[in-house]
Amino acid sequence: MLNIEKQIAYWSNGALDDLVTAKVLFDTNRLLHGLFFCHLVIEKAIKANVVKQSSDVAPRSHNLIYLSEKANILFSEDDEIFLGILMKYQLQGRYPDYNPVLPDREKAIEYYFKTENLLTWLLKRL
Repeated sequence: MLNIEKQIAYWSNGALDDLVTAKVLFDTNRLLHGLFFCHLVIEKAIKANVVKQSSDVAPRSHNLIYLSEKANILFSEDDEIFLGILMKYQLQGRYPDYNPVLPDREKAIEYYFKTENLLTWLLKRL
C-alpha cells in the first residue's frame, strides 16, 4: 500500500534540498546548472502536489505543464511563462546537443528567486 505522506515528504524534501544546491551553483557562477536545479525544485514540488491530489505516485515526467495539470494547479499567466522558461534549462542536462541561450547573471538570479517564491507557494498547498 502506498504511503502518501511518505511520498509527499520525499518530493517536498527533495525540492528543498535542490533549492540549496541551486543556490550553491549560482553562488559559484554555474548558472546553467543552477537553472537546471531550479527546474528540479519546481518539478519535485509539483510532484508532491500530484501525489496529494491523486493519492498515487507521480508520473515519470519532467514536463512542468503536464505535471501541473495532473495536480490540478492553476498558475498565473506569469508563472506559466516561467515554467516554460525553466523547461528550456532542464533539457540541457539530458540532451548534450541542446544548448539553450543562457541569461545574464542578473536574470538568472531573478529566476532563482522566482523559483524560491514558487516553491514556497507550492509547499503551502500541501
